[in-house]
Amino acid sequence: MWVYETQGVIPDIVTIGKPMGNGHPIAGVITTREIAEKYRLNRPEYFNTYGGNPVSMAVGLAVLDVIKNEGLIQHARTTGDMFIQELRLLKERHSCIGDVRGFGLFLGIEFVKCRDSREPDESTAVSVKKEMYRNRIIVSTEADTTISSRLNPPCHLIRITWPTSSSSSIELFP
Repeated sequence: MWVYETQGVIPDIVTIGKPMGNGHPIAGVITTREIAEKYRLNRPEYFNTYGGNPVSMAVGLAVLDVIKNEGLIQHARTTGDMFIQELRLLKERHSCIGDVRGFGLFLGIEFVKCRDSREPDESTAVSVKKEMYRNRIIVSTEADTTISSRLNPPCHLIRITWPTSSSSSIELFP
């Protein structure tokens, strides 16, 4: 469920936000008891107007229940694997795609002028982004050089069908 788990590290502190409340304003900090105790001893006057709001806590727990009960982590993993396979097929057909990477539904497409030099192609990335917006698909571009278009659609908006023929389709629906 956590990005750091794919990197083989255990962080001292994890911060989480927007997805935790599925649109409801909520955030959290996860750390060890030792670090939390040091913070408490060194910053005893910390105050947060919204800390511990019972409505937000109920929302956070409900979101965790839905993630578990509806198998959303596995759904994101399975759907993302199929999605990335299709994006890699696009890479084979379009030399401006330097790389396709990611996991789950957090995917990136790197646009380059030349695959050998990996020189970023900002204009192609921006053009693709604008075309996707025109088709009501929201993506963002990342990095100072705008080399990637990040795709992270919500689970409930993606349905991938795999016909018996060699082609597949990705459908986005409201």
